[in-house]
Formats: sequence, structure tokens, C-alpha cells
Amino acid sequence: MHALRTLGIVLSLYTAGVAHGDPLQLAVEPFALLPEDVRYPEGLAVAPDSGEVFVGTFDARLPAEQRNNQVLRFSAKGELLARRSFGATPLTGLAFAEGQLYILNFGAGRLQRLAANFDESTPVQDVVQFATLIPAAPEARQVTNPDGSRDRVTFGSSGVPGPNGMVFDRVGNLYVSDSFQGALLRIANATQCAPCEVETLSRDPLLATAGFLPFGANGLAFDADERVLYINNAGDGRVLRMTLPSGPLEVFAESLPGADGLLFHAGLLWVVANQADLVVALDAQGLPLARAGGFDGLAADGSPRGLLFPASSAVQGERMIVTNLALPLTPVEGDEWEERVTRWNLMQFRLPGRPTGD
Repeated sequence: MHALRTLGIVLSLYTAGVAHGDPLQLAVEPFALLPEDVRYPEGLAVAPDSGEVFVGTFDARLPAEQRNNQVLRFSAKGELLARRSFGATPLTGLAFAEGQLYILNFGAGRLQRLAANFDESTPVQDVVQFATLIPAAPEARQVTNPDGSRDRVTFGSSGVPGPNGMVFDRVGNLYVSDSFQGALLRIANATQCAPCEVETLSRDPLLATAGFLPFGANGLAFDADERVLYINNAGDGRVLRMTLPSGPLEVFAESLPGADGLLFHAGLLWVVANQADLVVALDAQGLPLARAGGFDGLAADGSPRGLLFPASSAVQGERMIVTNLALPLTPVEGDEWEERVTRWNLMQFRLPGRPTGD
């Protein structure tokens, strides 16, 4: 049944015009508005049984006293149910497993968890503390240019862990990307281990970046058989893939600026390209079959219409939910729409080839 559904969805895209050179354009609409005092939604997860939606924030403003990082819990229909404060430490990836919400506390360099039915006083449990890797950055990358010359790109790192994306496999092993140290990590039996050990799977130079966005390895996703792990490199605008258990690592798709959140669903790889304000669906050859998003200005309440610096996505039934991080990046004032956002939101769009009912 799963294979038939996957084939049906992919075929529906071609029927809609992809086979004739027209990628499907998917309309985006609001799902939920964040509380007025909360900004920069980044990580996203959905509970498969209840459909509840979890959001973590990446509030890294200076001075740190301004920050108000939160994990929010919304109903399946977008109503705010609960919030848990994380104060000054920005959060990145979220994942749901066995009734627990797993959180990459980027600011603290930790993997944490709390009960999925949390409220404002639910205890937060530390699972692992990520360490400085030795060496702190991967080796240099060799690049061959069209004119036959070669560049040697070297990477620096202060040794500060940058846990960013994560994905569980079916047996409870957790894979984590480190954006600052250019690494792919693995925590065996992450839902049960005590203490937990962090294994370094790869320090390939493709996991690091010297690009404008200072984040290398980012979003992670398995293919349907969990034999291939896909990894985004945000700064390079690339999707990489690695055949498990040990490689090799290779480039799968390019020209996806700010490749951030990543997930595999019904035969398609969905890439959040934050610098293009898009979510793009790729087929097995890396061909874009569908696009959702584009920035359409600001609503009357100061929230983005469409997508503005989207960061993560998650499937809930027949729709995909997306976080609008809307994070200003440049030091110049007045050159980014993100500077004008005063209210942050989550967006949604219908998955192609699915029924239209709620």
C-alpha cells in the first residue's frame, strides 16, 4: 500500500504538468500565529497520533537578556495549548519519539527531552552534552574550477558544537548534524540509553561551509528504506547523501540557497530553501517537481504572507506545516523584509495528490 500511494503521488505531479516542464506550484496559507512575545520559530515536529504540533525558537538576539526562547505546543488545528521557556539558549531541531519531544538546545550544546504533553513546569531532561571534536573542523576541501585550476578551501572552527538537525531511524537511533564543526553524529538507542554516547560518523569537508550562511551540515532525512541518509548543507545550498553505514558522502542536488529543514515523504525529498523563501520537492534524480512558498509581503498584524526565511517543515495528515523563521541576517539596516516582521507564524500547504478534506 505504501509503495502504491507513493507512486500515485509522484504520478499525480507529472499529470499536473511536470512531465511537460512545469513544476507544480503549491499555495501557502496561515496555520498558526505565535504569541506576541515569541519570535523566530525554527524547529518543528508533529505527534503522529494526536497531530499536535511542536515549535522551538531560535532567538539569538544580543544582548542575551532580550531573548525569550520557547517550545510551544499547538493543537492539530493550530490552537496554542502550552509553552515551556528555555530562556536565553536558542533551539534548533525538534523530533518526536515514544511520547517524548527531543530538542537540540543549540545555545547549550545539548540534546534534551521533555514529555510531549508538557506544560510550563514540566522538567527538561538532559540526554547528552555535545563535545568539541578533534580536530574542530574537517580537513580542507579541494575544488576543481571550469578553467582547470583548483582551489583549496580551508575551514575554521572555535570548537563550539553546533547541533542543528536530527532524525530518528525506526529502531531509535538518532542522527544529528553539527553545523559549526562539519560533522554527522549518531547516538545509538537514543530513547533508552543512559548514559548516551555520541559517535562521529563523518567529518567530510562537504559537511562544512565557507558560505554566507555560517551553517554547514543542517537538515537530515532518511529515504524510505533508511539505507540512504540525506544531509543539507545550508551555506553551500546543497543536498548531500550518504549510503549507510559509512558512506561515501556525495552531492545529490545543488542551487538550493539556504538548504535548511529536510524530510522524505511519499517518495519525494522536501527541502526548505530559506534564502529562496521556498519549500522544494525533489524526485529520485534531484529534479524539482513542486514548489511551495514565495514571499508575498506582510499581513496587517505584521506577520509574513507566504514564506519568509522558512526553516523547517513537518507532515500532518494531508498537509505540510512550515516555520517562518524570518530572521534578519545582514548588519545593514533596512535591506531585509525580516527586519519589518513584528509577529511570527507557521504556514501550511496541501500535499500534492492527496484528498482535499480536513
